Amino acid sequence: MVNRRQHAVDRGERRGNLYFRKSWQLYALLALPLIFTIVFKYGAYRGLTIAFQDYKVAKGYSGSEWVGFDIFEKIFSHRDFGKSVRNTLLLNILDLIFGFPMPVILALILNEIKGKWFKKVTQTLLYLPHFLSWVIIGALAYQLFSVDTGVVNTMLSNAGGSPVPFLQDDTWWLVTYVFIGVWQTMGWGTIVYLAAITGVNTELYEAARVDGAGRWKQCLHVTLPCIRSTIVTMLIMNLGRVMQGSFERIYALTNAKVTEYTTTIPVLIYRWGIAGGKFSEATALGLFQSIIGLLLVLLSDYVAKRLGEDGLL
Repeated sequence: MVNRRQHAVDRGERRGNLYFRKSWQLYALLALPLIFTIVFKYGAYRGLTIAFQDYKVAKGYSGSEWVGFDIFEKIFSHRDFGKSVRNTLLLNILDLIFGFPMPVILALILNEIKGKWFKKVTQTLLYLPHFLSWVIIGALAYQLFSVDTGVVNTMLSNAGGSPVPFLQDDTWWLVTYVFIGVWQTMGWGTIVYLAAITGVNTELYEAARVDGAGRWKQCLHVTLPCIRSTIVTMLIMNLGRVMQGSFERIYALTNAKVTEYTTTIPVLIYRWGIAGGKFSEATALGLFQSIIGLLLVLLSDYVAKRLGEDGLL
């Protein structure tokens, strides 16, 4: 019995070495993101001690005074903390409500396109916004939605309408922020769902057609149930980002006239840390943000499993 186990282990090792020699290029490609993750994700854990110190750059980690949870009490009582949490939740929940279903719907639509050339061109155009910097997107937004010189408002004025302050009024800014976010992410988000759709057994579609199901009912009763686990997994991951938000997106679209919804946790971390030099407060706020995100992932995973889904963990 021992010899059989040893032979099995030896065969596994030889098979692994053979696969490594054949596919060493894949491991080489994996090395750079793996090093990046280790250095900037796990290697940065030591810096979390700043959240419990009165950190001074000149004194470093070891020389700074340990103050326990005093920094957390300080940030929780700050006048901008409640506003930043409210705005972060509001913007991300709106993104979740309007942005999460769009890649699913778009993937279902793209799956129904039969012309390969048209489908490839459409996918390329939909993926393109994902690769644009938020600086470029912000500049385009101001060119399109500016009150005085924006293309959209110019067209409205020429049609006899009144200019709309898309980026100069708090409520309209919120609508524009969500719209631009959906436009920027929906194309790239279809990749996962299209990959899941390709794994659906074609015999299920044939059986549905035999039963008289049209294209709509095939999507509703075959495609969606088969990719439900993928949708649930992506939903759990998105719920974990409800407390994060995008600093670049807000910073690219903000201006002096809109201040009601632009103070979020990432923006506050930037103001305190990089701009203000309050490294302990910024680290404590970031740690709070990460803990809440982790709890949301665990909670949503638990709920998904209770509802009969596989979950994430």
